[in-house]
Amino acid sequence: MTGTDPLHCPGSSTTHWTTDNVGEAMPGVASPLGWSIWESGSDPANREMFFRIGILTRAERDCGGPITEPVIRIFLGRIAMCMEWLGTVGDRMPGTTGPDAITGVLGRVPDTMTFTPTRRRYPIIAAKMPIAARRAIREMRALSEPTKEWWKRSVSAVATADEATARATLIDGATRYRHLVTQQGLVLFAATTPVTHALTVLVARAGVGDLGTLSGTGGAEMRIVEDLWRASRGEIGIDEVVAEHGYHGPLEGEVASRVWREDPEPLRRMVVAYAERGDDEDPIAHNAQLRAQLPQMQREVIRALPRTHRAAARAILTLATRTLPMRGVGKAAFVQSLDVTRAAARRLGRLYSDAGRLDDPEDIFYLTLAELRSGLPSDARDLVATRRGRREDYRRIRLPHSWRGTPDPVDADTCRAAIGDVISGVAASGGQVEGTVRIVTDPSFAEVEPGEILVSHTTDPSWASIMFVSAALVVDIGGIVSHAAVVARELGIPAVVNTRHGTELLRDGDRVRVDGAAGTVELLERVSMPVG
Repeated sequence: MTGTDPLHCPGSSTTHWTTDNVGEAMPGVASPLGWSIWESGSDPANREMFFRIGILTRAERDCGGPITEPVIRIFLGRIAMCMEWLGTVGDRMPGTTGPDAITGVLGRVPDTMTFTPTRRRYPIIAAKMPIAARRAIREMRALSEPTKEWWKRSVSAVATADEATARATLIDGATRYRHLVTQQGLVLFAATTPVTHALTVLVARAGVGDLGTLSGTGGAEMRIVEDLWRASRGEIGIDEVVAEHGYHGPLEGEVASRVWREDPEPLRRMVVAYAERGDDEDPIAHNAQLRAQLPQMQREVIRALPRTHRAAARAILTLATRTLPMRGVGKAAFVQSLDVTRAAARRLGRLYSDAGRLDDPEDIFYLTLAELRSGLPSDARDLVATRRGRREDYRRIRLPHSWRGTPDPVDADTCRAAIGDVISGVAASGGQVEGTVRIVTDPSFAEVEPGEILVSHTTDPSWASIMFVSAALVVDIGGIVSHAAVVARELGIPAVVNTRHGTELLRDGDRVRVDGAAGTVELLERVSMPVG
């Protein structure tokens, strides 16, 4: 924090940072309250997660090194990840290296980065990681339904709560967030990510099989698509969709945003769009078909391998169907905890506004969790005015994707792709399709037409609803286990992620060819720009 500015916290001049990947969870310029909740939970959660897996020692978990910097910081309103942390994980993990870990995110290794590879943690990781994975999945399954019920009770009760109760609910939501994001991190890092990579390698070696089908079905995000489909067929009402999925919505990782619980209009538009789709596109029937195909596909993969490899392959295939659908369960739980903090904050904002202590209920989001723990600061109006102005300034600034020390804003003017140019990324979901580009940077969803190719900087679970009507997906950030990749595979649409600059190089109306297996997007025809 710099003075009264919680949205700019520069660290060491020698540390490397990147906004790639973390932007999927918290894109754009954060609110002071939103960042303070993320900050209070994310660094302790990551240290605890890496300790349970075996990467960190107990002393290192308690901030005794190897890096004194937090895992994430905020610069000019944008959340960034410390690359030294990522390098340390790569240096200590079997099967990878620090440079490989950095290259996987940035596509290159900065010349000024140094690494300290070691195998000393290998035996500890080998012993602790499988236990951590099994325990995390078991605990997340046990936490999922109670957390959802707590979310429903809390957002309902806090709507009429007094100041003390609303503040207690805000703190409770932030506390639960820290625990739930730890569990989600363990599920993702210790289970779903390594299993996804193992399954990807297995399918490549066998030369048969579809990654989406072999990953299992029934993920949390797909339930949104299925319920919207049911609503479009009149089987359930929009109120029932909101009751189940209302914690999702545009920019749901930001507590100052408005989710479907507060504004269901995006859902209503999606129900209309789904109603225009033919019955042959039923996602529920599609998932049932995938489940029916799974045993035969597993047998085909096994038969395609040498006998000496089949036992290991069976284990991977079994693990995949048991663990990979869990990826979205933990994400849903911690997003529910964020929505409780959102509801509590809005109640506090309303109470303070009605009492004449704030000018607008939304001003509450310009204060931090620490400031609200003991009541409203005496200088709240001054803090809000200063921070609101700074946040608007930050929105006009563009940062590089990575930097060392403190970032320098970059020129917002960007180049455009030329016809025949190929934009490369990570192959996330197979298939090839040609279509018209639709750039979506603000997920209002109103302007997307069925069959267009959705190009975005990032996605969150609420985007599953719009991905269903898209022909393909192109995303600036993410990997093969990112939300966009997982949902695209379940939907069976091509996807290329981690293009880094797709939203800058392409324009609405451009015609492109997306090859999800090759990880490429080829510009076929540039849309004509109006003259004058």
